[in-house]
Amino acid sequence: MEGPASAQTVSSVADLAAAAGDAGVRRIVVAGEIAEAPSLRLREGQQLVGADDSAALVFADGVDGVRLRRDNLVERIALRVGPARRAVFNDTTADDMGVLRLANVTTHGQVQIVARDRARAGQVVVEGLHIAAADTRGQAERPHLSGVGVLQGAFTLWYLQPDGAAVLRADLRGISAGRAGAPVRGSGVFVAGAGDSGGRLEVSRLETGPIYTDGGIAEGTHDTISGGVFVVHGAHVREVRNSGPVMTYGVNDMVLDNWGRVDAWTAEAALTSYGRSGVGFVNFGSIGVLRIAAPIETYGVGARGFNVYRLDDHAGPTVETAEFDRVTTHADAAVGIQVGQPIGRLIVHGGITTHGGAGDSLVRGAIVRLSAHALSIQAGGRVGSVEVHGPISSAGAGVAAVDISGEVGAMTVAGGIRARGAGTDAIHVDGGTFSLHDTTVISADGVPIRLTDATIRELRDVRACGPVGSGSERE
Repeated sequence: MEGPASAQTVSSVADLAAAAGDAGVRRIVVAGEIAEAPSLRLREGQQLVGADDSAALVFADGVDGVRLRRDNLVERIALRVGPARRAVFNDTTADDMGVLRLANVTTHGQVQIVARDRARAGQVVVEGLHIAAADTRGQAERPHLSGVGVLQGAFTLWYLQPDGAAVLRADLRGISAGRAGAPVRGSGVFVAGAGDSGGRLEVSRLETGPIYTDGGIAEGTHDTISGGVFVVHGAHVREVRNSGPVMTYGVNDMVLDNWGRVDAWTAEAALTSYGRSGVGFVNFGSIGVLRIAAPIETYGVGARGFNVYRLDDHAGPTVETAEFDRVTTHADAAVGIQVGQPIGRLIVHGGITTHGGAGDSLVRGAIVRLSAHALSIQAGGRVGSVEVHGPISSAGAGVAAVDISGEVGAMTVAGGIRARGAGTDAIHVDGGTFSLHDTTVISADGVPIRLTDATIRELRDVRACGPVGSGSERE
């Protein structure tokens, strides 16, 4: 049991500095607000807690906030630094960080925990963290893939040990960032390991509340992206759960993005993107079960709804099961669902709708011309089964609702497939393979089904009509 001198209540800068420097003080209790505080370095095992909900440390201009070392707790307190500074960060000179715990903390400023140098082991636990404001654009260190770097997050947990046998563990719950109309700058929540061959970050849970971000990336930038919630390579997360909305406002701002390995990812609230090339969900890694139980909606040019790529050369599906409420895009080049690598099962309950035509979008570090197909299965893409319980619909001139150059197994669309644009085919299969069942296919001004060097395994109970011809036509 702690002795009487192990806890110290502080209400001034002088009291705070004295308590932090006293090896006998294990628990620093902050009463009220302390302004103009210097950067605070906690000792091993030292705790920083608020006496009540009014407790706050407002740090002096130009300094970082609280430095954690080993077995530290920060609880029930507000920490304020400049938006480009770190409200919480860590020392990297101890071999084992022990357990670093944040509970019911609010910050103005980044929370950045990076394990490098001697720091090899430990656990990071978050039990309630709101980052009201942060700007990470000045953090030059970024992970890269395909020539594209990712801005660090308002919350950043990054394990950078090069030893592939090294592991850092984490349990992260109740993290939120920004607010509607006042997003954090940079990414929102960012968890990463040391790449495919380096140390691993093992996260049992990553649970987020509302996340609002604007990466502040300049128009026309090809080599930088950000994300609302970003799982980077070298990270394995058993469960991601987004219980609040995730909204991005800027250029190249992904809403949700995965380069790592996730066993189960569930989003329970809306995913919304307003910026150019701001994709709703991007997957370069592997996911067991992906369940988006609320709408994905994008408004920017080239802002696709859901994209599947591949991070490595493993033979299995990149996503075992992907299930969506509905996907809607509003601008040119904004594909609804685009699959470029194998996935197992694709389920959409409310349908896929696109409103735009052709345009430019950022794809793997390059600007690529895309048409706003509702469903696009690219060469190399494969979907075992597609089940859409609502409609698949496109509106742009010359934009097929369904465009297939890869492979689709059994496909059913209860709400029908419809191309509403001028001179537009409803389904275009170019060199691909597909089966289609129990569906109505309508083209307002084109061919219902156009086949170019395609393989049709089965058409069963398919009703097709359009002004150019009924049924399917072959070239």
